[in-house]
Amino acid sequence: MSESEDDVLSVLKSTNSILTMQSGFPIFPFLALTSLILTVLGSPVAITANLGTFVNLRVEGATDTIFEGLIFTRGHNVTTVSGGNHHCDGTNNDENPRPGPTCTSALDSASYLAKFTFDGTFDPQFDDFFITSIGDSTQNVTQFWGILLNFQFTPVGGCQQEVQLGDQVLWAFDAFSKAHVLKLAGLATALVGHAAQFSVTDGSTEETIEGASVVASGGAGTQISDTDGVVSFTFSTAGIHDLKASRDDSIRSNIVSILVI
Repeated sequence: MSESEDDVLSVLKSTNSILTMQSGFPIFPFLALTSLILTVLGSPVAITANLGTFVNLRVEGATDTIFEGLIFTRGHNVTTVSGGNHHCDGTNNDENPRPGPTCTSALDSASYLAKFTFDGTFDPQFDDFFITSIGDSTQNVTQFWGILLNFQFTPVGGCQQEVQLGDQVLWAFDAFSKAHVLKLAGLATALVGHAAQFSVTDGSTEETIEGASVVASGGAGTQISDTDGVVSFTFSTAGIHDLKASRDDSIRSNIVSILVI
């Protein structure tokens, strides 16, 4: 097997692991078949193929979360009303040698899936889009959209920044004025009537965050994180409960889902 075919199989195996964790069901038989097809086609296809990948995309608007979930994307042309139609595959501005999925391609893919709109101008100097609005959150003279990859601001634009399997892609409104990028973590399961703890940190620095409001679904209410960034919930009903953290001066956190049994 060639090096390029090994790369393809590695991507497919990793995708199987990610999706199995998300869904609980292995899908490797299907992915193995895909790998076999690519192998039959030959290494030139594998070398040049823009395979695409799954990333965790989150879009935090001015007042609410516009999108949060797993999305499949590959590098492709993106069209906006203000910017027109342009390639968005990581080769923009010669940033990467080969095309692949990007932060903006993920945004575009999610917009089709979740039926939200976005717009942006196109800057020929950087060969990239400058996103001006997503949903009903539109930039003004002091507030702009920012991109973070794995809780760090990207050094280049969204069509230049390629992404990998399982990456955390965050588009956040007014991102540059926020003090913290909240990250929520906690147990995956809990028992009815037993306390479950969750922690709030700054995803960029791992600093613990005091004073964040953590809201839990299913009537579990709201708790405020203490000096250690910790909140505790006792769930009275079984099922899946979702939690999310916010603070006025910070970008909202990711959702954490817990199965209560």
